[in-house]
Amino acid sequence: MTSPLRLFLVVSLPLAALNLLNQASRTVMAIIGPLLATEFALSASELGMLAACMFAAYGAAQLPVGVALDVIGPRRLQASMALLAAAGFAVFALANGIAGLAAARVILGVGISAALMAVIKAHSQWCPPAQVTNMTGIALIVGALGSVLTTTPVEAVLPSLGWRGVFWVMCVASLATAAWIYVSVPEKAATGPARSLAAEFGVVGSILASRRFWRYGPAAAFLSTMNFAYLGLWAGPWLRDVAHYDGPARAQTLFWYTLALMAGGYVTGWAASKAQAAGWSRALVPGATTVGLIAAQAGLMLQPTTPAAVVSLWLLFAFCASAGPVGYIAVSQMFPPEQTGRVSTAINALTLAGAFALQAAVGTILDLWPRTAAGGWDPRGYSAALALSLVVQAALALLAIGAPRRGTRA
Repeated sequence: MTSPLRLFLVVSLPLAALNLLNQASRTVMAIIGPLLATEFALSASELGMLAACMFAAYGAAQLPVGVALDVIGPRRLQASMALLAAAGFAVFALANGIAGLAAARVILGVGISAALMAVIKAHSQWCPPAQVTNMTGIALIVGALGSVLTTTPVEAVLPSLGWRGVFWVMCVASLATAAWIYVSVPEKAATGPARSLAAEFGVVGSILASRRFWRYGPAAAFLSTMNFAYLGLWAGPWLRDVAHYDGPARAQTLFWYTLALMAGGYVTGWAASKAQAAGWSRALVPGATTVGLIAAQAGLMLQPTTPAAVVSLWLLFAFCASAGPVGYIAVSQMFPPEQTGRVSTAINALTLAGAFALQAAVGTILDLWPRTAAGGWDPRGYSAALALSLVVQAALALLAIGAPRRGTRA
């Protein structure tokens, strides 16, 4: 499979379609979260925990999913996972209380747990190393459409479909994607002697025991953690309570956010491929976007309200946070190619654990202040939460750029 176009159509596109649903399942909460809070009388902490349930399940599935990707490959795994995701969407649409909603988010979290990692794994199988980030960046444009579709388009159809109808549409799309992946994506023949399942899981232990992994992995993970936590939930309430945007204005701003996320996914992937081909460090692009994301958080802490400042800061936030997959690939390429699935899912486990903790932490911090007269949360709470994430990200960046240990390859 030498043609890039054929590779995109046969491998990238069907796998990216499930990543589209992955993105949609997370970002739809920013639009329907306020509706759920009203309908089921949820507090900020409960809403944060509801959103975080999916990340907990998503994170718990990462290590076994990484082994499955390396052992059985993206095609069979993702066709099965898309069916499970469809079940999660259906349970959410049928839920009549927080218990049902939480159960649905757990099922859904497992179903979409390999969405991005399968794209990275498939590209590592079929592309030259220097082209993996570029092809993945192109696939991320497709995946990011899930975030685009769950902003203004979802806001527009809510009066007619309701939030339950939106989830039924996503259920049908998941079933169709399962069939597409199974029919389209080819199998990559295994090389080398077969190993026992215990030996395959033992590789996970060696990765987690690696100093290199713990030096670079958390910093790469936190880029995506920030995107998951804010686009997945708290950006919408921030726009309501700090910028004082109504529903359509919030949806429009989140729409622009997702366009910046799409552009960033492509540009950072392309830039990382060019930098790697030119002999620059794999960490160059993730490092530069980390600096930009820290700057965006600092700006948002100042509670801007003018449209130019609000949109500019969230666009910067989205563009820089989009470089998370570039960081995944950079760290994965520090290990043998046959371990790509396990390294990338190990980093994703850090991302999702961080997203779970950060989403819940933001809700807890917001509840430290009384609710506003309009029923929202105090802007000071958002600034305090952003200060926390800024400090954590800066500390992880300093760890990654610290003096390399002897024998450690950057």
